[in-house]
Amino acid sequence: MMPASRRLRLVAAPHLHGGRAVPRLMLHSVIALLPVTVFAVVVFGLAALATIVVAILACLLAERAFAPPSALGDGSAMLTGLLLGLSLPPALPLWMVALGGFLAIGVGKHLFGGLGAPVFHPVLVGRVFLQAAFPAAMAQAWVAPLTGARATELPATSLALPFMSPAAPYDGLSGATPLTAVKAGDTGAPLADLWLGTVAGSVGETSALLLLLGGIYLVAMRVIDWRIPVALLATVAVLGAALHGLDAERHPAMLTTLGSGGLMLGAWFLASDPSVSPMTRRGAWIYGLAIGALVVVIRQYSGQAEGVMYALLLGSALTPHIDRWTRPQPLPEGAER
Repeated sequence: MMPASRRLRLVAAPHLHGGRAVPRLMLHSVIALLPVTVFAVVVFGLAALATIVVAILACLLAERAFAPPSALGDGSAMLTGLLLGLSLPPALPLWMVALGGFLAIGVGKHLFGGLGAPVFHPVLVGRVFLQAAFPAAMAQAWVAPLTGARATELPATSLALPFMSPAAPYDGLSGATPLTAVKAGDTGAPLADLWLGTVAGSVGETSALLLLLGGIYLVAMRVIDWRIPVALLATVAVLGAALHGLDAERHPAMLTTLGSGGLMLGAWFLASDPSVSPMTRRGAWIYGLAIGALVVVIRQYSGQAEGVMYALLLGSALTPHIDRWTRPQPLPEGAER
């Protein structure tokens, strides 16, 4: 019998491990999102909490239906539900939230092969479906920050029966998002309110400051590649400043552009997902630059007030091509480095 020290082991790649397991990466992502989650519940009350909880439960149930029970232990379904809940309007009917979560896992994740295989981020698949199938409900579910008794009650829209939705979530408290206001020609929200998050918006995308801090935590924990969000945000900042300089009345200032909508959530928590982003360092820069440019073009020159969701989808579609364009080339025989 051959000694153990001389045996040849044939195993599949990767052969070198960095000690990072999927559950640990998911845990760090959840920790990074905890501050903005708590803040969203404080700002939007029980409506935000119900949206987040229902989205998580729907994703967990879908994961249980389409994957072995052991798959629930990696935390990916819970993170998908949390991100989906944070990306939705706080007063969206809960049955729509559940449907979006089920489709995010069932279609966005498992139809493409499961964990690590999807071409598009499952959260984006679920949200795009809701945006396309229920545009009126998605447009009417924005509410201004809540205080007093309103913060502890569910809006009428949250409890709406399937395919039946009231006209407004709260009497007199429906609010346009800052991007929608700017698109309509208004001045939008004050800069401090915009970055702190005391404005109308999706459950978890209003506080740009907390999302920025969460993204920095992910970089410090080496969960994401810092090049992607930096390239994305730098591109939006440069193009936004240039457009504002050309026409200040039509285009918002750079800090307003960076703090509005789902840009911070998309840059730090969606675009940087390893399964949908390029593998090479050069590809990460190209990927972030392309998404940033698309965000500005869609926001400023289309009928949509927000462009992050569609820019991320188009960027994910480019990822296989970027990997092919930027993959290292093998050296010819006899060549010197």
